Formats: sequence, C-alpha cells, structure tokens
Amino acid sequence: MTDTVSKSRRSEIMSNVKGKHTKPEIIVRKYLHSNGFRFRIHDKKLPGNPDIKLTKYKTVIFVNGCFWHGHENCRIYVMPKTNVDFWSEKIKRNMSRDQIIINNLKELGWNVIIVWECTLKSKKREQTLVSLVEKINSYN
Repeated sequence: MTDTVSKSRRSEIMSNVKGKHTKPEIIVRKYLHSNGFRFRIHDKKLPGNPDIKLTKYKTVIFVNGCFWHGHENCRIYVMPKTNVDFWSEKIKRNMSRDQIIINNLKELGWNVIIVWECTLKSKKREQTLVSLVEKINSYN
C-alpha cells in the first residue's frame, strides 16, 4: 500500500513529532525530582544524548516511545498499514542504533535504564516509577 497523504503533508506531520521534552519524559523527570534526585537532561557529551543523566549514580535513563523504538509485545507498537517496508526498516535502524548506544554507554561505565512509554500509562505508572527509583538506588 502507498501513503495516503502527499509527500509534503507527510513531511509536515513528521516534523511535528517531538524528540525531546515529551509527556512520558516529563512524567519521569518530575517524579525523580520530587524524590530528591538531581540530574541533567539531554547530555550531548554522552552517546545518544540520554534523556536523563544522574551523575551521582553513574546512570542514564532513556524514556523510549514504544512505536519509534520498536517495543516488542506492546499494544502501542503497531506497524502502520501503509508504507510497511519504509517503517519496518526505520524501526529496525532505530533499534540497532539504540543497542549500539547502550553498548557504548556501558563500555564507558554508565548504568543504562530504559523506561518504555507504555509503562507510564496511568495503570502502570506508579509501579514503574517506584521500580525506577529502586533500581537507581541499587547503583549507589
């Protein structure tokens, strides 16, 4: 199947997709801050510009969108019905890049935590955030 909108309209739609300061990212940042954690965001000096960097814990956190990062077995990650080849390759490249970044960060001695968008939905949010804090504290 081909795309249902024009190339220029698709470009406009895609340019409006946020990469930073997303709602899931802000949820995590507010929770961490309210629990006494101090951090930096989007550190350009580290591979992948992690969403959150907790220097004291030598830990970085990526808040990943389920679709964009190919969260397998997730109801949010649904392959589009149009332009399947493009999207399939795009998601595979993203997943491959993510793994390279994680490996690079670990080689540099950083702990890497991935928080998935779907785990921040209202039913799972509190459990996810409590587990996140426990995991961070285990690195200290």
